[in-house]
Amino acid sequence: MLSDKLRNYFLLHLIVFIWGFTAVLGKLISIDALPLVWYRMSLAALCILLYMALRKIPFALSGKTLLILVMAGGVVALHWITFFGAIKVANVSVALATMATGAFFGSLLEPLWYGRKVIGYEVVFGLIVILGLYFIFNVGTEYTEGILLALASAFLGAVFTLINGRLIRHHKPSVIGFYELLSGALFVTVYLGLSSGFSVDFFELKVSDWLYIFILASVCTAYAFIASVKVMRHVSPYTVLLTVNLEPVYGILLAFAIFGDSERMNTQFYIGGLIILLTVVANGILKNRNSAKRVG
Repeated sequence: MLSDKLRNYFLLHLIVFIWGFTAVLGKLISIDALPLVWYRMSLAALCILLYMALRKIPFALSGKTLLILVMAGGVVALHWITFFGAIKVANVSVALATMATGAFFGSLLEPLWYGRKVIGYEVVFGLIVILGLYFIFNVGTEYTEGILLALASAFLGAVFTLINGRLIRHHKPSVIGFYELLSGALFVTVYLGLSSGFSVDFFELKVSDWLYIFILASVCTAYAFIASVKVMRHVSPYTVLLTVNLEPVYGILLAFAIFGDSERMNTQFYIGGLIILLTVVANGILKNRNSAKRVG
């Protein structure tokens, strides 16, 4: 029998693998980024609603918390729109490698968010990440739009991660996920309604698209969101941080296996991606050591 810690460690790797597969699904689904996010958020919110109803989890929240969740839902929607947009205009490899900058943006935003001083080595790591981005930007002008969209998505991802970091202390992950996904879907609904985005063609999807969207919404969104928070109760934040950094690795390997040469990049791209990934890992190691010293 596996211990709880070991079982949750394997579960964490499964979740990170699922997150890496999300980008592949985004490429496989033929519809544009905006309707894709609408379907993803709407169906994922419905899945979590059913889960909460079966588990009899209460929906009640204070007005202030609900307002924060609604705003966070808008950030999540923009995060996914830019993420899938990057995949559509570039490819999975470019989007995931650039998304690795999310931890860098988080380290910049944390001092503002929590009111602490900027740490010297974080500034140095930030400059190294910029060097990695320089290599990635040299892959070719045809990928520039995708890189910029992925950078925007990484920044937005860091923002809503910080928001959820506070909310998770007092609220269940399913409640947070439900209200954020529902409000994000409503924001996209309003935009599509005002821009006449809804049409007969909007709802006439290929069978394969329906299948991929269902997997994306149920497994890669609803399940992964709730499971990832539960894992954090048994696995240290440091282990979670290092393991999540494997997401672009899993995603790029999956994309190359499925899409072949369309995901093949030049040597500079992989050097840049490796620089960013190693910097994020080094940042996590130093943070863990500093935390251990403070505890000791």
